[in-house]
Amino acid sequence: MTMTDDVTDLRREYLDAIKLIERLHRQFLEVVKTELDRIGVEDINNIQALILFNISDEELTVGELTNRGYYLGSNVSYNVRKMVENGYLVQERSTHDRRSIRVRLSDKGLDLCKEIDAMFERHAKALPGVPVEAGNLKTASTSYRDLERFWISLLNFGLRGV
Repeated sequence: MTMTDDVTDLRREYLDAIKLIERLHRQFLEVVKTELDRIGVEDINNIQALILFNISDEELTVGELTNRGYYLGSNVSYNVRKMVENGYLVQERSTHDRRSIRVRLSDKGLDLCKEIDAMFERHAKALPGVPVEAGNLKTASTSYRDLERFWISLLNFGLRGV
């Protein structure tokens, strides 16, 4: 096998991985939406539910939420405003920096966070019944982190000489 074949194979695998990441993300959002429908929650969408889950018991600024970067294709400020309006988040000005607004889960938000956590627990318990092994998930996660570091290095430093 030549160097060109290796690069071609790597390119094909790289593009397949990117497509799979996108498809998995969309499917996962559908799973979350189905869970919200199952428990009768209609005043919050799947992305907002994941934002709540990721806030959990923390108190964060909108900037900190945005920097975490979990919210593909979403406007975090808009979603925070909607969750405040629907009673899932409490929004308060920082006592140290009056320009900064911090958010935390309300009781309603905490309740929904527990429901989402219960969904993840059910999923984890169901995984042994399908051909998904912890070691394979760990390997996949490691590969995704490697890709993340690669993309961050492209954004921060570019690929010199490429």
